[in-house]
Formats: sequence, structure tokens, C-alpha cells
Amino acid sequence: MGRRVNLATIDDKPVAVAADTSSGVPLALLVANPRNPREGLGDLEDLKSIVKRQLQPCLVVTAKGYLALWPEDAGRVGDAQYVVVNGCRRLAAAQKYGRSDLLIVHDESVAVSRGELLGAAVEENIGRQDFDIIEEARAVDAVVAEYPSSREAAKARGWTHGWVSQRRALLKLSPEMQAKLRAGDLAVRDARRLARVPAAEQVSTWRAEQDAAEQRKKELAEQRKQQPPQQERRQLDPEKPVVTAVTTPEGAVPPETGASAGEQVVTAVTTDRDGGSSVPEPRGSSSASSTVMVEWTDPQAVANLCTANMTRGDLEAMLDILTSHL
Repeated sequence: MGRRVNLATIDDKPVAVAADTSSGVPLALLVANPRNPREGLGDLEDLKSIVKRQLQPCLVVTAKGYLALWPEDAGRVGDAQYVVVNGCRRLAAAQKYGRSDLLIVHDESVAVSRGELLGAAVEENIGRQDFDIIEEARAVDAVVAEYPSSREAAKARGWTHGWVSQRRALLKLSPEMQAKLRAGDLAVRDARRLARVPAAEQVSTWRAEQDAAEQRKKELAEQRKQQPPQQERRQLDPEKPVVTAVTTPEGAVPPETGASAGEQVVTAVTTDRDGGSSVPEPRGSSSASSTVMVEWTDPQAVANLCTANMTRGDLEAMLDILTSHL
């Protein structure tokens, strides 16, 4: 039997003011968030089992709390008592497959501001494979619009400012390039770079880059056919130095690093491809090679090494890659 719910009267409607996850709320009292960042709910087949068991409750706020933020949505909220902030797909699945109620968690603090409510809705979807990246970018942009600046929005939501900037930059893509990004034909790091190009020139720029990359691929393939196997790696790009990273096993830390025994240390060596050997010379030798000892646990040292050996474009690409893993 469910617990008792503390009730209050809001606009002559009984509204729960405390969370109750032990008994369900009739679907007639619930409405999906009109500001849901998802443009579509997708295939609900994965939620068909909700008829028998709801694995996760829905996060809701009162209709009154929601309408205090967006009074213009009154027609979309209707007579519902609660607005579902997180769990719109669960609500849709329950309606589709015949469940009569849903378990909820009521947290009115989510309705303290537009930014808070939008942020809560976005955060449930970030990282989900079926959350379209352009939808995510638009949702992040909507959250930022509710704060004085993008930096304050990032701080309030616990996001990095770089990640926020990257997502918002995708909205500068032309419709054609957004479609390619959504389809997986365009990498995020390339999309960010193309976003700096005027929209009218993005498609032609992208096609030119694709053609150049394909031509380079053919040239490299031809080079591999004409050179001995042992020389193949050295001929990839003769104008750029090679950076070799060697991880020293635990317990065998070189004395000059200052690291304690048991720590793993990475030796990053920059070697000219023109050199007679691909094996780096020891520290202190007369070779043109320069050796830097860097610990993985020292982010600043790793950043300094990357900055010294990479172009700005390469650094931005690395930032995209690192951000995608956060």
C-alpha cells in the first residue's frame, strides 16, 4: 500500500508537495514538458515493458510552478496538475501501451527558474545515443539564453565552457551540413571548423576538403607501393616531426623525473624525420632530438607539451576529442 502524500491546494486542485514514489499518479494529471529539448520521442518499443514495471520514476513540477515561468504555455498544459520534466518518453510509452499511472518524484526546486528547468531537461538526454546532436546544441543554446552569459550558464549547470561553445557553434552550420552531421557523415571536430566559414561556402569547402583528402589518400597508397616496408612509416609526412611517447613501467622511473616509485611516467620525444634513426637518443646526447619527461597525472605539463608541438587547429581538434569523452 502506498504512503500518504502531503497535499496542498493550488488553484482548487489537490497537488502533491512531497515526493511519492510508492504509488502512481493517474496519467490524466500529467502532461509532457512543452519545452522538451527532444524534437521527437523516437521508437518507444524499448519502453513497452512499462506496462508491467516502471524502472525509473518521472521528475515533475506542479503545473502552477511551470506556468509561473512560461504563462504562454497554459493552453499546452491544460488541466494537468504536473508537468513531466524528465520522463516524457516514459509518459508517452505509458499512454501508448495502456498503463494507467506513473511513479513520480516531485521536486519544485527545478521550477525555480527557466534556466534550471531547461537545464534539468537537457541533462537527462546528454550522452544518450538517440539524442540528436543538433537537438542537443539547440537545447544548450536555449539554456544559455536564460543566463547573463555562456560562462555563467556553464558554471550553473556544471558544464565546461569549452563544451558549451562547441555545441553552440554547430548551430552556425548550414542546413546541408547539419544534415551531414546528424547522419554521421561529418565529424564534430570538422563541423566546428566549417562553422567558421560563411554558410553559403560551407558545402563547397567541405567537398573541396573531401576531394583533397581522397587525393592525399591515393598518393600515400602509391608511395607505399613504391617504397620498402621499413621506410613506409617515415614517409607519411616528411615535413613534420615525430612525437614518440614511451610509458616507463612502474618501479622503473628515471631519476631525473622526480617521480616516486610506483608511478607511471610518459617520455615524449620529438625526433626529426630526417634523422638517421627512429630511436630517440638518451637525454644529454648531442643529437638534435629533445626529450621531455611528462607525468600523466600532471595536466598542466601534458598541456604544455601539446601546446609546444601542435598547431592551433590540432589543439582544437584534440579539445573536441577530449570533450566527447567527458
